[in-house]
Amino acid sequence: MLEALDAAAAWYRMRTPFVLVSVVKVFGSAPRLPGIAMAVSAAGEVVESVSGGCIEGAVYEEAMQALGKPVPAILSYGITDADALGVGLTCGGDIDVFVESVDTVNYPCFLDLADAVSTGKRVAVATVVAGARVGAHVVVQPPSIDPGSPPADRMTQTAHAMLASGRTGQVKWNTDDGEDVVFVERFPAAPRLIVFGATDFARALIAAGRLLGYHTTLCDAREVFTTRTRFPEVDDLVVDQPYRYLSSTAVDERTAVCVLTHDPKVDVPLLEVALRGRAGYIGALGSRRTHVDRLRRLRDVGIVAGELERLRSPMGLDLGASTPHETAVSILAEIIASTRKATGRPLSVTAGPVHA
Repeated sequence: MLEALDAAAAWYRMRTPFVLVSVVKVFGSAPRLPGIAMAVSAAGEVVESVSGGCIEGAVYEEAMQALGKPVPAILSYGITDADALGVGLTCGGDIDVFVESVDTVNYPCFLDLADAVSTGKRVAVATVVAGARVGAHVVVQPPSIDPGSPPADRMTQTAHAMLASGRTGQVKWNTDDGEDVVFVERFPAAPRLIVFGATDFARALIAAGRLLGYHTTLCDAREVFTTRTRFPEVDDLVVDQPYRYLSSTAVDERTAVCVLTHDPKVDVPLLEVALRGRAGYIGALGSRRTHVDRLRRLRDVGIVAGELERLRSPMGLDLGASTPHETAVSILAEIIASTRKATGRPLSVTAGPVHA
């Protein structure tokens, strides 16, 4: 949804009418997850997709008809019918999409959401997708402790609860006017990709990581190589000893640490810190001979077998990669597989659902 939000925020600021189409419920093997959105401007410009291509034409037509209409609606799409021109999902799933025309009157907190997401803050938005208050929105961020603040309404409380629990989905409750169906989408802070070693491989890895939504950091102690000229796309550029920086920065289970330095004097103290920290992925580039020597050196400084098992070395999946960009794809593919606890094997030789 990030690209759709960026475009929609620009239209919103220019007071250009647009429609937001959001996936709010998924059944079976649908191609996209709840929260994915497509934005359509009054000029017919389309940003993002809700199905990967299956129903985009039909959704686009619905969006254009919804422009300026005060009441949003849910549309449901399922398996394609027997007619070759029928509209549906060829993958066999079903999705519900919420179609709403957005302006400063019916969505006054839209920029609060867009600005929070664009700056990498944790935020959630609750939207009434069915019921008497359909189209109402609430945007929340992690609350500060204020004992004197008035109690929040039910919708705000629900949004805060789902933001805290890390969930996106629908909630229903009875009201005096019937039943409200509320869709809550949470946007976590961007995961971190911390790359050590100011090399061509680092530049490719950072560029690819940004495409996947990572907040990227490059750290190297060599000031002459660690410059904005060489790494214009990186979010944070740090000139420091790698082990010292990693010891001082915030790292959690969603952080990926990638070591590209190829120097035992740098690698060993850095990996010693990483393997005793909380990072969800820890990888180091190098040959198999380098890997054997690296393990020996890490054991010499007291890293035990259980800690060594966390190290992905040589890092990356076996794609036959050789160029920096190919290597970046190999590394990020392993990070994705590790994060999702997937096999990394070809789907053609695995069984079970394609979409977990």
